Amino acid sequence: MDGPETDFNLKVVLISFKQCLNEEEEVLLDHYINSWKGLVRFLNSLGAVFSFISKDVVSKLQIMEHLRKSPQYEHYTSLQSMVAYEVGNKLVDLDRRSRSRYPNSGCRTVLRLHRALRWLQLFLEGLRTSSEDARTSTLCSDAYNATLAAYHTWIVRQAVTVAFCALPTRKVFLEAMNVGSSEQAVEMLGEALPFIEHVYDISQKLYADHSLLDLP
Repeated sequence: MDGPETDFNLKVVLISFKQCLNEEEEVLLDHYINSWKGLVRFLNSLGAVFSFISKDVVSKLQIMEHLRKSPQYEHYTSLQSMVAYEVGNKLVDLDRRSRSRYPNSGCRTVLRLHRALRWLQLFLEGLRTSSEDARTSTLCSDAYNATLAAYHTWIVRQAVTVAFCALPTRKVFLEAMNVGSSEQAVEMLGEALPFIEHVYDISQKLYADHSLLDLP
């Protein structure tokens, strides 16, 4: 990789998710947004294969940055404060029949990021635990089918499955993390992925507690 990507290091990005949580284990949105930006850099460094995800993620990050700069910004400091504010003020489309009222609510926007984070977590975990000759297309498809596929149309699912066939080898993926050898990359994933998983689990419980996991 050339240019600005040469200073990219996936370990730094993954560990940054640890900073998303304060002492009360609230998910701080500024850190969450910045951590996701690092993941987008990683996806983009691998070519256009993941553009269907990275472009959508970027649009969602822009919505969240807009909310953080809005007159109501203080309600969007953490995921917990955002959920309390939007649910309490009925700013979330809980009913599919009224989903056009608040299409850019923070709760709906972060839910899309939350689902994508689970896909990436499962894919990276698959890279970590798989054999050297594992097919990345299979690893990525398995992660996709377990997460994002349920929310995409049949046409999108077919296009994505075909795109995955063009993925680079496992070795190329691990080298793209810029943490040294393949073995070092695998070791790094083992150390760093739990930070993403912890943020995901806290977010998942929060959304489940407020019946927000199926927002239209």
